[in-house]
Parts: sequence; C-alpha cells; structure tokens
Amino acid sequence: MLRRRKGSEPEKSSGGDSKDQREDESKKEKEKEKEKEKGKLKSTKKWSCIDNCCWFVGCICSIWWFLLFLFNAMPASFPQYVTEAITGPLPDPPGVKLRKEGLTVKHPVVFVPGIVTGGLELWEGHQCADGLFRKRLWGGTFGEVYKRPLCWVEHMSLDNETGLDPPGIRIRPVSGLVAADYFAPGYFVWAVLIANLARIGYEEKTMYMAAYDWRISFQNTEVRDQSLSRIKSNIELMVATNGGKKVVVIPHSMGVLYFLHFMKWVEAPAPMGGGGGSGWCAKHIKAVMNIGGPFLGVPKAVSGLFSAEAKDIAVARGIAPGFLDADVFGLQTLQHVMRMTRTWDSTMSMIPKGGDTVWGNLDWSPEAEYSCNPKKQMNNDNKTADQTEKGSLGLKNSMNYGRIISFGKDVAEAHSSRIERLDFRGAVKGKNFVNTTCRDIWTEYDDMGIGGVQAVVDYKSYTADSILDLLHFVAPKMMSRGDAHFSYGIADNLDDPKYKHYKYWSNPLETKLPNAPDMEIYSMYGVGIPTERAYVYKLTPGAECYIPFQIDTSADGSSKDTCLKGGVFSVDGDETVPVLSAGFMCAKAWRGKTRFNPSGIQTYIREYDHAPPANLLEGRGTQSGAHVDIMGNFALIEDIIRVAAGATGKDLGGDRVYSDIFKWSEKINLKL
Repeated sequence: MLRRRKGSEPEKSSGGDSKDQREDESKKEKEKEKEKEKGKLKSTKKWSCIDNCCWFVGCICSIWWFLLFLFNAMPASFPQYVTEAITGPLPDPPGVKLRKEGLTVKHPVVFVPGIVTGGLELWEGHQCADGLFRKRLWGGTFGEVYKRPLCWVEHMSLDNETGLDPPGIRIRPVSGLVAADYFAPGYFVWAVLIANLARIGYEEKTMYMAAYDWRISFQNTEVRDQSLSRIKSNIELMVATNGGKKVVVIPHSMGVLYFLHFMKWVEAPAPMGGGGGSGWCAKHIKAVMNIGGPFLGVPKAVSGLFSAEAKDIAVARGIAPGFLDADVFGLQTLQHVMRMTRTWDSTMSMIPKGGDTVWGNLDWSPEAEYSCNPKKQMNNDNKTADQTEKGSLGLKNSMNYGRIISFGKDVAEAHSSRIERLDFRGAVKGKNFVNTTCRDIWTEYDDMGIGGVQAVVDYKSYTADSILDLLHFVAPKMMSRGDAHFSYGIADNLDDPKYKHYKYWSNPLETKLPNAPDMEIYSMYGVGIPTERAYVYKLTPGAECYIPFQIDTSADGSSKDTCLKGGVFSVDGDETVPVLSAGFMCAKAWRGKTRFNPSGIQTYIREYDHAPPANLLEGRGTQSGAHVDIMGNFALIEDIIRVAAGATGKDLGGDRVYSDIFKWSEKINLKL
C-alpha cells in the first residue's frame, strides 16, 4: 500500500506538472500570437507612400507587358475579327474593290504634302544637338522635344531677317515616300492612300513624294534646295518612263498653294522660273486633285500669327487657366511657339486672300445666314443639297463672320454704326516695354509698348482688309519678309507685267491657270465639321513674359443654334479650312472660261460629308471629313484611284456637293 501510494504520488505530481506545463505552453503561444499581431501592426505602419507608388507602378508595368504579350501573340486578323463581330462585315478597301473591277496602273501619281506633315531631319546643328545627325526633328516620335525643348526650338526656327537657315544650322526635308506617309507612329497621312494605290499595281517608280521644307517661302525652296527643279525633273522622268502618260498630282493642304506656285514657276522663263514654256503643264499633267486646299487662306492662320493660338489652344487654356502662360520648367510655351512659327514664312501663304470682297466686311459676309445646327438633307446626287434662300436650316442667323477679330462679344455682335473705333495705324509705339524680363523669347510684342497694345484694342474689330495692317503693326519683321513672297489682293488686270513676279503665283485671285484645256482640276474637301471663321479676343492682364492678346473663351452665343462658342465663330468646313476657301475657285472663279481660267480647264467639286467613326475599333474612320483624317476616307481614295487609272471628272459623276458653296459663291461680287 505504501509503495502504491508512493508510486501514485509521483504520478499525481507528474500529472500536475504536465498540466502546468500545458498552461505555460498555451500562455507562451498566446504571447507569440500577440507578438505576431503586434508585428503585423508594426509592418502595416511602416508601409509608406513610396511602397504604394512602387506597388502601383509594378502593377501597371505587369499589366502593360501582359497586354503587349497578348498583342504580339494574337493573330493579325484578330482585330478585324473583333471589329466585324461588333459592327458587321467591313467593306473592302478601295484598292481591293477597284482591283476586282479590273482597274490597274495607268497614270503616275505625285503627292505634294502640306504644312507640318512632312518630315525634317538635321544635317548640321549646334552643340546642344550632338548625336542628332540625320535624325528627325519633325515627324516621327518627337522625342527630342521632351529631352531638349529649347534646343529643338532653336533648331526649328529660321533666321528672322532672311527667312532661311540660321548660322550653323541645316535642317532638310526627308526624301522618299516615307517623308510624309506617317506624321507620327500610328498617325497616318499618305500611308493609307499609298497602300490602296499599291493594291492596283502602283509602286515607287510610279509614285513620287514631292517633299520640300514647308517652313520656308515657296520661292526660297528653289533658292536653297532646288525643290521646284526636282519636282519638274521627276515629273518629266515619270512621264518619259511610263509611255508618255501624264501625271496625276495630288496636293494636300498648303501643298495646294505650293503646287499652284509651281505651275506658274515651271512655265516662267529663267532665272525666276523653270523655263518649261507655256505648254509644259498641258504636256505633263492630266489632273490636279487638290485635297483640303486653302485656296483663299484660312482665318486660323490669323489667330496663329496674332497670338500663337487657335480654338484647341484656347480650350486648353480654359481648362487649365494660366498653365500655358506659366514658367513651367523655365519655359514660356506659347511665347516660344510664337517666336518659332513667326520665322516660318510659309505660314503667311495662308493669310486670307481677297480681302473684304471675299470674306465680308463689318456687316456682311457670304455665310452670314449659316446655321451651326443644320438639319441637312443628305444628297449624293450631282446637285447641291437643300440650298434655300434662308440657308441650310431655313433660319436667318446673321452672323458677323466678316469681323475676323473682335475685341469683346458686344463688339462682335453690335451693328457697325454702334462701334466707336480709334485707328491704330498711326499709333506711336511706346518706348516702355510691355515685358522687361523676357528678351530671350522676343516676340515683337516687346517693342510695342503699352500704348501700341492699347491702340490695337481700341480699333475694336478687324476684317480681312484691316487684318493685313494689324499684322504689319504687331509683327513688322515677319510681314516685311512676307511682302516679298506673298500677296493677298484681287488682280484688276492679270495682263499687268507686275503679275509675272513670283509673289503673286500662289494667290489664285492674282494669277492665271496654265494654258492646258485638257487638264482637270478637282477641289476635294470635307464638310459638316464646325470650322474656325472668326474670333472674339480680350486684352490679357499685365504680367511678365506674356502675349497681350488672348481668345476670350468665356464668350458664348445666347441661342441654341449660335455659331459662337468659346470665343470662336464656326462655319461649315473640314475643321481647318472653311468651305468658302476650299470651294470658291472651282465653284465660280475657275468655272468655265474666266479671266482666271482663260483656257477653260474643267473644274469639279467633290465634297465628303463627315461621319465620325462608329467605335474605337474603327480608328480615325473611313468616312471622316476632317482635314487630315480625310486622307483615309474610302470615298476620296476611290475617286483618286479611278482618276489615276484613267477616269475623268464626268466618269466620277461631276460635282458632288453637300454644302451651300454655290449659293455663297454667287454672293461674292467678283469680276470674272
């Protein structure tokens, strides 16, 4: 018994000890859990903003690389499959469609790019441009704009006295079809048209890109680069190597004015001209198919030269007030843009031509009754669409489009008899500088003084005639160069010997078309998009490094159908060129035998009513009428291919018009 008791006691004690041990262990486990929880809390507290940013960037990069992998791994036909699943079967591209009809290569084609769309590369530069030899400074990725913006501005600017290269800088146009097929990666210009021409058999020997430096004046492209001579030689070569078949020339935007200049230059005697003789165009050119041609200029050029802005810049300023004028990273953005663009003499070719006779005066303009909310009747016939006496909608809106610049909404809308104006032309520019600390970005406003700036405002409203005087007042150096190369009037007598000078050759109202009765001229442009026509300005508050005038984005019309929004009066056009400028010459001034078209060259108007893309998968759209996007318009491409393959304007069906261009043209009292 004693032994058993003694044996049981240790058992009891061991049992007690094990119980205590279990309790201790459980306590330790609880303590460890508490420590872990504390550790977790401590770790969450240590998670900083940098950690969050790194995690976020890591996720974005991972997703990006995953999507990039999927994009590269997917079949080439997958995007088209998705698009067709959503929108239905896509129509054949024009080249495929016309190849099935049996169309093949016939006439060689020549492309003439417009302003800003042609690539420019560096051949000589300053030290800041090291490593950029033969790299694109314009077109392509624009990477150098972000890396060294002031160096880029310096090299893209021309000499303010000569309009040519500054000392130690040489920038030249890129050659070949790649010069203007894409403006930037993924943003086509001529690429879609080139691809569709290739589908019916065209290749580089039957296509030529007439690249030139679009910054300099038209005649100076010959003086510096012999660009006009190169175009002449290449056209002659293409005709000679293609069985004597004449070329079809396809200019776009400012290229329309450049080729108009070329047609006078090539026939004019040397040394001012190319010495081709009076029959050169008749012998070498079948048709000139002008796309988005600013024949009579664009009001947008006025706002760009006057204040380095247009509708898009004004909207950006309205969204982020002060940002574009602020000293961001040491840059005054608009001031540098103005200094640079005012050295580009080509921009002056697009100042409105024809004065008040064409564009209207203080109380009249051809498009005065246009409604910005028209209920258009779509019409694909050869007649114009719904041209009633009261405009597209049948309402009298009476817009003062003739006032291209007005200071204040009340001035823009008031009758001229109620506007008191002080003439700025005799104003004395003050010696007190408007800006005293920004001589490094001199814009010519620095020399005007407060008195000169106020004189501009006190004149209140400017029409096409007074715009020229205004630009001479605010930018005398720029306009002195422009006067040597461009003219903006209407010729009284085209036989006057003075019109043999090259300064008149790009103005269709001061020059004759060549003696080529078998040649055809087409005016092809988009309609149905609000396009800048006139502006409401305001005087900006005094500050350092500023442009004293801005579009007044707070100025809006009072009615639903108003054409005044954000300080900009809009009219029908392609978003850049108003219908009046693109269509008037072919609608009236060149139609039939006139003093501007003595040989009676056939003219046709082909308008393309704008239809935005149905969805994002459609890209920029196949029915777009926008100024650049129209280059991918299937209907326009089909018209071009048919003419290149041998068709005439009559084969296309003659005119196709949606706007009121014929009615507006009849309102312009011009001696024909």
